Amino acid sequence: MASRDFRRRLEGYGLTTANILYRLPDHPAIIQSYVWQDYDLHPHFPELRKFLDFWAKSLDGKLHSVSVAHAGLIRARELSVVNAEFTLH
Repeated sequence: MASRDFRRRLEGYGLTTANILYRLPDHPAIIQSYVWQDYDLHPHFPELRKFLDFWAKSLDGKLHSVSVAHAGLIRARELSVVNAEFTLH
């Protein structure tokens, strides 16, 4: 049975990293960084948007900015049949 992450990569999900800058609730002049990473769909990033919505509704630190990096890891078109296997000692 393939793992959930592997199946998601075949569906087009790629590793997404977001650097989230936010203001400290008690000291709004100070900005702190939080790194979020998960598999997500480019270009709309529904998982990241869901997380940022949760952040805005549930956490006290006001969002300052978000930088996103995304890389496709494995896609269905990158898979191919292997005709031979070689073993090196």
